Amino acid sequence: MKIKEVTSVIEDFAPLSFQEPYDNAGLLVGDGEQVAEGALLCLDVTEAVVEEAVEKGAGLIISHHPVIFGGIKKLTADDPAGRIILKAVRNNISVYAAHTNIDSVWGGVNTRIADKIGLVNQEILSPARGILRKLVVFVPVNDAPAVREAVFNAGAGHIGDYDQCSFNITGEGSFRGGENTNPYAGAAGSLHFEKELRIETVYPEHIEKSVISAMIDAHPYEEVAYDIYPLGNSYERAGMGITGELEKEVKPAGFLDLLKENFKTPVIRHTTFPGKNIKRVSVCGGSGSQLTGAARRAGADVFVSGDFKYHYFFGAGNDMMIADIGHYESEQFTMEIFHELITKKIPNFAVHFSDTNTNPIHYWL
Repeated sequence: MKIKEVTSVIEDFAPLSFQEPYDNAGLLVGDGEQVAEGALLCLDVTEAVVEEAVEKGAGLIISHHPVIFGGIKKLTADDPAGRIILKAVRNNISVYAAHTNIDSVWGGVNTRIADKIGLVNQEILSPARGILRKLVVFVPVNDAPAVREAVFNAGAGHIGDYDQCSFNITGEGSFRGGENTNPYAGAAGSLHFEKELRIETVYPEHIEKSVISAMIDAHPYEEVAYDIYPLGNSYERAGMGITGELEKEVKPAGFLDLLKENFKTPVIRHTTFPGKNIKRVSVCGGSGSQLTGAARRAGADVFVSGDFKYHYFFGAGNDMMIADIGHYESEQFTMEIFHELITKKIPNFAVHFSDTNTNPIHYWL
């Protein structure tokens, strides 16, 4: 199986365009055209993980955290990342990362955390902006249904839980074809007026190529008139964090016990109990302290994340509890997502969970 065929399964679910500007997701080491017999799934790439990939015959490592994060000015064995990359290259192993793109996509890391806690009525805590585009296309009235159907089938027209959403206005378009044209109506060299429908619909940026291609293929004109507008609307299917509700409210101590059990963490740092039972919960995998305010605005009784610095704990106030379960602990189930995506689409491809614990933090109990 070509590496690009495996990684495209992940990118179809969590497009690289969803990653944060500072991130470095994607194929970081190797060649997408190379064939791999299997993949090793991990949270972090270490030298031990590369050695494990060699032992298991996995020509591809798929990690959550990128092994190359900042700029690289030299590649030597003096640097930990350099040693990892050199070891991977020497053993002909490609390395791929899906980081903030799979954090932010609906059904990704934060959804998995919410599911592990048992949250219902889930919604994005901080929806992404700048992802949506509006397509406006002008179509002869009789051909409009076919063009609409084509762009809908390509993925356009979704607003929340509704699909096939569009706005349509009837008008009159004009055109005059040059001497080398074959106009849809009228004659070359003559001005023609045609009853047209202006169709407006929205789509996320990452499917733009497919939407435009489907529209052009279904359109009867030789030259298709259309406009694309960037939108400032929030996108409900992507963003950081998740907010949801427990089916039954629990006492704060009971909720922390639930976290310890489900996330296999021996220690939880937390603020004072909020003086009420826990019902509404916000979560963010990894380092989520920047979303503390969003969690409070969402009415959360508790905000579950990791990597809180001392002063950020004050952001909880008196009406919300912060529960820091640890960076690794909050994201450990990312490997499950990778496994489900790949085995569903490529059932005969060998996919291995890494047996290497890459959590650099240990607890003295």
